[in-house]
Amino acid sequence: MRVIVTLACTETGDRNYTTTKNKRTTPGRLEMKKYCPRLKRVTLHRETR
Repeated sequence: MRVIVTLACTETGDRNYTTTKNKRTTPGRLEMKKYCPRLKRVTLHRETR
């Protein structure tokens, strides 16, 4: 049930990270605070489709 998802920065739109999630326990879009190299600070990253 685990799938690979891509995380994109909400401010720049850059796709910086990939991770896995369980579709059964997390049906919505994943949101994490991660480091954005372009902005050189921590920003919110959301799952892209």
